[in-house]
Amino acid sequence: MSRMLMNILTSCSALVILALQPTTSNATTTPIAFKANDTELSGLLDVPASGEAYAIVIIVHGYGKTNVVEQNWYFDLRSRLLAQGIATFVWDKPGCGESSGEFDPNQSVASSAREVLAAASFLRDQQIAGSQKIGLWGISRAGWIAPLAMAEDRDIEFWISVSGVDAKESFGYLLRSNWKLEGYGKEQIEHLYGQWLRGNHIVANGGTYSEYLDATAALRADPFFVYMSGGDSSVSEAQFDRLVTETRDLSQPNDPDTGLAIYVEDFSSILSNIDASVLALFGARDSIVNWRSTKRLYEDTIGRNSSASLKIVTFSDGNHNLHRSETGSFKEMMKILDSPEMVRGYYDEITTWLNEVVFRDEAERTDEPVD
Repeated sequence: MSRMLMNILTSCSALVILALQPTTSNATTTPIAFKANDTELSGLLDVPASGEAYAIVIIVHGYGKTNVVEQNWYFDLRSRLLAQGIATFVWDKPGCGESSGEFDPNQSVASSAREVLAAASFLRDQQIAGSQKIGLWGISRAGWIAPLAMAEDRDIEFWISVSGVDAKESFGYLLRSNWKLEGYGKEQIEHLYGQWLRGNHIVANGGTYSEYLDATAALRADPFFVYMSGGDSSVSEAQFDRLVTETRDLSQPNDPDTGLAIYVEDFSSILSNIDASVLALFGARDSIVNWRSTKRLYEDTIGRNSSASLKIVTFSDGNHNLHRSETGSFKEMMKILDSPEMVRGYYDEITTWLNEVVFRDEAERTDEPVD
């Protein structure tokens, strides 16, 4: 029943790094609307006060609803980029903020990638400051979106991946990691995980409601699973039938091991063909996505492409949002949102790397050394 549980995740801000601050004084911030997927999306364009920019970073969201314009999301990140002379562009998802359409928690990553492509095209067509060198910053789910966009738009020159994803659905990793952090033993974890897998197979590949109930009895009674279900892990027959219909209507194929949708087919090949500069940032206490698997995947794909450059940084005390954490558990992550603190060195890594990537060509043109 992981699709229902993933909807719990999409409704919370735990997978989004945000800050509620006034607009920085060293920039001009302009509300901007553009069209993507026949929907008008509303966002914020930040340009240095000088009106000039060496590059522009498109910010790509993770899961969940957004409120960019009203709450001035990503203020800290945007301010630091602006201080380097780099413009930023970020928008609200359909049905969020002032964007038209309806919010879809199950929006495909291909649809989200088309938003990025439309944004990049809009910036170039309007000759927005910095659009001569476009890059992406994205967290979590954006780890699927950014490579898809870059495969279509080869002029996107760099990508900052924060807590990126590997080729597989991550909810099983979340469950197993957090069960361990909750103090469950190995045998208990494997028993519950087996029920989770069996439930997925029944939903995706055929089975009755009664078979599902029998196969997932212990799972649905598990306290952490109940917590992740919003306090109620019961499943009515109508809910089961609806989930079966939604799962079978998906355009993506299912992973044979988990019964879950494969979000990006041939993901390794797509990553292998990236010929841009990539900075990948991970938290060693990430209990949401399998960062070790993603790290290996990046090394085996982007890292082996002679036309690309890859830098990987892992922060020992970082959780999925790269907030400083003690355990990295989902429950702790939710509490940290009340007063988050980025891991030490997070912004330094980004700004130092961007200085090398963005200004390297500028120095070559002017024959001046890069500071």
